[in-house]
This record gives sequence, structure tokens and C-alpha cells, in this order.
Amino acid sequence: MIDKVRTSAIEMLECVPDGASIVVGGFGVTGVPYDLIDALCELGRKELHIISNNAGIAQAGEQRGLGKLVVQGRVRKFTGSFPSFVPFHEQFMRGEAEIELVPQGTLAERLRAGGYGIPAFYTPTAAGTILQTGEYASRLDANGQPLEYLPVKEVREWNGKPCVLETALQPDFALVKANRGDRYGNLDFRRSARNFNPVAAKAGTVTFAEVRYLVERGDIDPDDVDVPGVFVDHVYHSSEGPLDVR
Repeated sequence: MIDKVRTSAIEMLECVPDGASIVVGGFGVTGVPYDLIDALCELGRKELHIISNNAGIAQAGEQRGLGKLVVQGRVRKFTGSFPSFVPFHEQFMRGEAEIELVPQGTLAERLRAGGYGIPAFYTPTAAGTILQTGEYASRLDANGQPLEYLPVKEVREWNGKPCVLETALQPDFALVKANRGDRYGNLDFRRSARNFNPVAAKAGTVTFAEVRYLVERGDIDPDDVDVPGVFVDHVYHSSEGPLDVR
């Protein structure tokens, strides 16, 4: 089996180009791959399309995680459910960033579909709202006036309910944070950190996993493996950072 452990996050992420689409696991401050995001910043990557639950969050007066990418102006487009992080909202209002707003459950399902090769699916969520009718502004000019809108989405009736056609998300890369991981990429997530991380890991074309505890093969019981190693390309032993909220 292939040993997927890498000793340098910066060297591991050098293959990520400017303009890449990247799904990042986490929910608020929980299950966030801080070391991997820091490495992206150190590499100077920019014009990124970030897919995640939220666009960043302030932590005790410092910017960490996706907030750090946003504050440094490295995010061109955000696809997710909570774009309300103030620095990102300000960039959006100045026409410096683009938004694709996605309901939380739909975001999870679009990622799951991408990981399992399902091209699209129907959901009743957002039917008849501005997210479906093409009236939600996704990009503004420097004066805050709409330049582009989310596209109109197809609607069909299923079991008497209007349902919206949603397409799968298959980003170029995935950055996830696991509690335990072995050298072959098998991952285990702990409590609330088991949020978007499993679906993100499976959706990425190339997946990088930051693990709190690096263990040997067999140390993770098969019943506890949340993401099999077949979905993971590289493993990095975390420097710990702030404790996850559980």
C-alpha cells in the first residue's frame, strides 16, 4: 500500500495553482484544517474558488482558517451557506468577490453527489425562491450594483411538489481535518468535526487530510473509519493549533 504521509504542508500543497476550486471541511471553528489553510497563504495562492459551509469566522481577534484567506484577498468566489463574514461581505459589496449561495443541506448533498459520481439530483429546497428563479445577485460592481445573477434552475414536479435540479460539486482539491488518520489515508472524525469533512474528502479530485493523530494501519477499527483511504491522496500530521469545539 502507498504511504501517503507528507512532512511539509507547504510542499504538499505546491501543486495547488492560482484559481483552483477547493472544498474546505469544517463548521464554524470545528474541524477546520488550519495548517493546510496557513500553507495556502504562505504559498501566496490567489483567485481561489472556495466551497465551504461558511466564508470565515473571527476568532479571539485574530484571523485563522478561511477568514485568513479572505482577509488577505485570496478568495475570488465563495460557494456555501453562510457568506456573512464581515470582511468577505465587504469585498462582495465592492465587487471584489463572487457568491454562490447554497442552502446547507443542498451543499452537503451536492458534495456527496460529486463524491459518488451522481451528476445531478432534484430537491424541494429553494423551489420558487430567488435562489431558483435567477433573481439572486452573485456579483456586484464597485458601486454595489448587480452585474450577474445566479442562473435560473430547472424545476420539475415530484410527488406533487416542485423540485429544483441541483448539480454535483466536484472541486479540484479538498482540504479536510480528521481526528485520526493512518499512513494509507483512512480517516476518523470526532463528534461535531464530523460535519462537512467526510463529504468534502470524497468530492475533491485530489484530497489533502490534516490529522490530529497520525496512527498506524489497523489502529483505527474498520467500524470507525469515516472516509476510506481510497478517497485520500495526502496526509499531514497537524501541529494541533486551537482545540476543536466539541
